[in-house]
Amino acid sequence: MQRPGNFESLLEAYPIKVANFEGPLDLLLFLIRKHEIDIQDIPIALITEQYLEYLELMQDLDLDVVGEFLLMAATLIYIKSRALLPRPVSSEEGSEEDPREALMLRLIEHRKFKAAAELLHERETVRSAQWGRPDDRISEIAGEEYEPELEVDLFSLLTAFQAVVERAKQRPSMVLPIEQISIETRIEQLVARLSETEACGFEELFADASSRAALIATFLALLEMIRLKLVRVFQDGSFGPIRIYKRARPVDAPTPIGDPLA
Repeated sequence: MQRPGNFESLLEAYPIKVANFEGPLDLLLFLIRKHEIDIQDIPIALITEQYLEYLELMQDLDLDVVGEFLLMAATLIYIKSRALLPRPVSSEEGSEEDPREALMLRLIEHRKFKAAAELLHERETVRSAQWGRPDDRISEIAGEEYEPELEVDLFSLLTAFQAVVERAKQRPSMVLPIEQISIETRIEQLVARLSETEACGFEELFADASSRAALIATFLALLEMIRLKLVRVFQDGSFGPIRIYKRARPVDAPTPIGDPLA
């Protein structure tokens, strides 16, 4: 993914750390859910290929991919290579240890902790007076039970962004002047838009983005807005449409780089 020259300094000004959102085990669990894989029988070749694709996308976006992601990539490649080698005939009873087993146990343990953390987060959200779940408001209006939305993780956002980029490639190509992309300005624009509508679909954020640089700037602006707790992002089911909701900024929100609301 090529970036315009003036984009480099902007990315340096707005470093997005993946570790602030998710870790490598979260990406693996996401891929397992996405492909409906049995966690106790992981097709290592498929998972390795998919993992490396997401890693490449994160690096293309200049997301600060920490060493843990690279270490997991090396681990997956090692396990894949072990799986491709012929297994030696053992005179001892029992089969050779499956190299996937240690990874499987780590994933199962991480999934338990993740589920517990999500439960605590959900309870905190319910108790908080600062944020009303959009589902609750919809349920009140509809007068019937509403299937709740799920809070979106980084990898669901990356998947949705990939789809936006692919659709943009199908637009008629036009020669346009190089855009001066400012992530700070983009945040201001998105905040203003959400102030009018309270919520919008993920794809709507990119409606006025006429270049690849603008698409990337919009996506990075969204990640920064999530970090600053300016918005919350929910998805209809595990892989359904994504919507962005404006939220009242809590007092414990991180300090922004050039606060658009200051």
